Amino acid sequence: MIRLVALVFSLFFASYVMAAPVNVNSASASEIADALSGVGEVKAQAIVEYRKAHGGFKSVDELANVKGIGVKTLEKNKSDILLSDKK
Repeated sequence: MIRLVALVFSLFFASYVMAAPVNVNSASASEIADALSGVGEVKAQAIVEYRKAHGGFKSVDELANVKGIGVKTLEKNKSDILLSDKK
């Protein structure tokens, strides 16, 4: 029974951590990969490289310009993508 409670708690906690919003204009590739569904290290690194080459993202939709990031990925993650830090 204790194992079951621990498993349920860990699954809940893991999904809560993964759902944390991320600032794509300042986060590292690993932070982006951890926060966004369907975005692994390679796609996250592409986001960082695009940001370095073109400057910060001005809209969430601009992320579709990054190779490997499509409309479906943006739709899944729109509520978790920040362009600046919350104040």
